[in-house]
Amino acid sequence: MKRAIVATAAFLAFTGMQAPPAEKPPLSLWRLDCGTLDIDDLGVFSDTGLYSGQKKTLVASCYLIRNGDRLLLWDTGVDGALAGKPKDAEGTFLKEKLVTQLERIGVSPADVTYVGISHYHFDHTGQVADFPNATLLTGKGDWDVINVWPPAKERFAHWLSGGGKVEPLERDKDVFGDGRVTILQMPGHTEGHQVLLVHLASGPVLISGDQYHFTENREVGGVPSFNVDRADTLASHDRFEKLAKNVGAKVIIQHEPDDIAKLPAFPEAAR
Repeated sequence: MKRAIVATAAFLAFTGMQAPPAEKPPLSLWRLDCGTLDIDDLGVFSDTGLYSGQKKTLVASCYLIRNGDRLLLWDTGVDGALAGKPKDAEGTFLKEKLVTQLERIGVSPADVTYVGISHYHFDHTGQVADFPNATLLTGKGDWDVINVWPPAKERFAHWLSGGGKVEPLERDKDVFGDGRVTILQMPGHTEGHQVLLVHLASGPVLISGDQYHFTENREVGGVPSFNVDRADTLASHDRFEKLAKNVGAKVIIQHEPDDIAKLPAFPEAAR
């Protein structure tokens, strides 16, 4: 009998019948208001002359993802110094700084684990310096530009000086190591442009960076004249669309007001 009990205990240990693995913590996603941009001539958003003379107001949106006690802030919008002021000469407006919005859901800058940037342009990185404790996740091609381009060097001085940790990404990155939040390399708009895929319990969400700027641009697969590489842009369009279809993702074009409205208004979160 003793021999049988020992054998049974050994079998249960061998087959892994101990405590079940811990469940993954809930995943939450907030959309944040990071500015608006009045565009008087959309002509530069097509290198084939498609939108010449047209006008549109675009939004600058940012996103916070919580995975347990770890936080990823995706993009940081326009310059925080614009907060509460009239529109500037370029038609840029910011109602409220990111840090002030985050306070309303109990998040301080020191709580943010990662800041992921889709690319180095001013309307996506304007408040990055407010999160000095975060590890910066940027495309390697963009990081190379940040190192030498004066406007970007100023915004990222903290990380360039070694004051903060940076990961220049050459491949896709599973941010939290559980397969639910992935930064995807889609160059073309800039040298190291990135997009974000978030697998919420309610379904996947694919956040565009500047892969596209507005709905009509996506519908025709347009390429802005200021993109750094047309062929890379088109290849990234192809990957973006196939990925969105194959995983059944809800696409959020970060500059498109109608798209960001697909997510709950802050301070509510998508889950």
